[in-house]
Amino acid sequence: MHSIERYSATEQQLLLHLARDTVARGLAGQEPQRPSAENIPAWLEKSRACFVTLKLDGRLRGCIGNLEANSSLVDAVLRNSYLAAFRDQRFDPVSAAELAKLQYEISVLTPMVPLPVSSEADLLAKIRPGIDGLLFEAEGHRSTFLPSVWEQLNQPKNFLNQLRQKAGLAADYWSDDVKCWIYQAIKIGEDESDSG
Repeated sequence: MHSIERYSATEQQLLLHLARDTVARGLAGQEPQRPSAENIPAWLEKSRACFVTLKLDGRLRGCIGNLEANSSLVDAVLRNSYLAAFRDQRFDPVSAAELAKLQYEISVLTPMVPLPVSSEADLLAKIRPGIDGLLFEAEGHRSTFLPSVWEQLNQPKNFLNQLRQKAGLAADYWSDDVKCWIYQAIKIGEDESDSG
């Protein structure tokens, strides 16, 4: 397994500021603003995959991210913050009245690791509740749950059933061509003092 990266308090605050600023600018009809290069720690310029989650009164208000690291972490946070606020198909765009009450959480993903599995029982035995995010793929369908989803779905069987349904498959779907990958997430949130 990859060792989990750590981000300093300053780096975490910068990323959260970028997410908040992007949503505020979006409400004002402005593009996200990237800080000048000398104001970005080199560590945040590394290519990383991330998800940005918005919550309102403790409930999900938007969540968008990318599973592949295809841009710097700073650019991924800018893009995904905007998309989570204004383009998540499950929700109306964030309104000005909600802006001050939004809570932000950034999940920086570790690289995907293939998880060879021979059966559903094998998968359920290998996945680690509360630690692993899971990407499930079969028949051209794919879906993922971040590790934080374990907070709501803490039973592996239920976690897997919901994930298959999210992919558009039957809750109990299984076949020999199922492919799975696991990853972990470094959580950066406003109400947390560390990134674990």
